Amino acid sequence: MSKQLAIVVETDRCIACHGCQVACKFENNIGLGTSRVHTYYMGPTGNFPYLSMYYLTVHCQQCENPACTEVCPTGACYKSDEDGVVRIDPEACIGCKSCMKACPFHANNFNKELRIMDKCTICDKQRERGETPACIRSCVGGALHYGDINDPESEVSRLIAENEGHVYTLKDDQGCRPSGRFILKQYDWIDMLPFEFEEALKKGEYHE
Repeated sequence: MSKQLAIVVETDRCIACHGCQVACKFENNIGLGTSRVHTYYMGPTGNFPYLSMYYLTVHCQQCENPACTEVCPTGACYKSDEDGVVRIDPEACIGCKSCMKACPFHANNFNKELRIMDKCTICDKQRERGETPACIRSCVGGALHYGDINDPESEVSRLIAENEGHVYTLKDDQGCRPSGRFILKQYDWIDMLPFEFEEALKKGEYHE
């Protein structure tokens, strides 16, 4: 089985400090107004005093069948055969935003300064230097992990196995087959895309 790098989030441990987002922007020189990682507020839901809420930190899901690569007119957006990471070649990107529109997880961003697309690569440059990705290194709650989910001996695979029954993927109506995993034990998983849930909650349209 081929290598598939992915980020696994222990959602119960996320405190929504946004340290991962700040570290990512600093380390990868992300353009103003964009981010490679987002933290969503999943709640509050329920009826007082029985309320619940958790925070969901979402990166590129490094999909097995990424929608973004299928629509890229120049081939700039591609999935690596070596490690399964989806990347964008800045030299081939024309900034048409097709990949951004196609991604159901809102993982691709438009860099207004460079006029090209940008996305999470699980910190290619840092890993090449033997360093841990910036977001994971900065997570004060120890919620973020990365590794090869196809390697049964990897840290992330053991983490997934140890939490069987509490491991989730983002809702996938397009058949992208996201590689990212979320572990949630303290609350009930909300099976909606996080930005759709936030909007539904704001409008009073979410019902448990």
